[in-house]
Amino acid sequence: MNVRDFVLLVLICLAWAFSTVLSKVVISELNAPPLFYAAARFTVVALVCAPWLFPAPKPLWRVMVVGLCMGAGSFALVFIGLETATPSATAIVSQLGVPITTILSVVVLGEVIGWRRRLGILLAFSGTMLVMWDPRGVSASTGLAFVAAAAVCSSVGAIMMRQMSKVRPLQFQAWVGLVSAVPLAFGTLLLEEQVLPRAINGGWMLFFAVMFAALVVSVCAHTTYYGLIKKYEASLIAPLTLMCPLFTIALGMVMTGDRLTVGTVLGSSIALGGVLLIAVRRNSKLPISRTAAATR
Repeated sequence: MNVRDFVLLVLICLAWAFSTVLSKVVISELNAPPLFYAAARFTVVALVCAPWLFPAPKPLWRVMVVGLCMGAGSFALVFIGLETATPSATAIVSQLGVPITTILSVVVLGEVIGWRRRLGILLAFSGTMLVMWDPRGVSASTGLAFVAAAAVCSSVGAIMMRQMSKVRPLQFQAWVGLVSAVPLAFGTLLLEEQVLPRAINGGWMLFFAVMFAALVVSVCAHTTYYGLIKKYEASLIAPLTLMCPLFTIALGMVMTGDRLTVGTVLGSSIALGGVLLIAVRRNSKLPISRTAAATR
């Protein structure tokens, strides 16, 4: 990988990490409604990417289901989880998407995996469980349970996307934004209270977070990332994206005062080691790097 592309990948991972921590700030500290925040993000994405909606990819029903899984479903769950979970723990638990996608590729796509990736799956789950474990009780880990559910949701979407015809990155973002904004808008109207006062209270910080997540992360970072995937082998790109959880942990310590316990450090090391072991092995049915951005 040349220096320019490596710098681009570093900036992409930084953008993903910063967006996660910023989302924690607006949802937890500014009390912004998580479903409203997600709806606003995807509304902006849909409007900006509207010129790429047509011609619509086929089959359209699959595009819509994939959009709901990788958009509304996964982001709604992550943002709800961030109400109580720390950015650092969220970044690690989100990595469950890699082993879950691998397992689904075996079950659904007939992928054949060797003992190294099986070991990687075991390590990823074991490390994540250690991060989620809290001796004070289950309630302390409720937010991370939502994040884990988001990883499952995005993995299902990734597997379904593999069964579609080729979709251009901006076209995919356009449809994710369109099919996600509407149900999220209904969700915030039906399930969240005092949405307008809470959104107003978020002020310029909420506006900035929405614009950053929609324009910088979804439109720019994701599109650039997919371009790098086409240029380089998945076994090279995927391990480098592990910079993202490391950046998130660092930014979480600076911006939200995350405190790393021995269990978190040990669990993170085990989980990321397992993800790395999965990522460096060739995946013929579904390149793991193509799913790395699913919940960013």
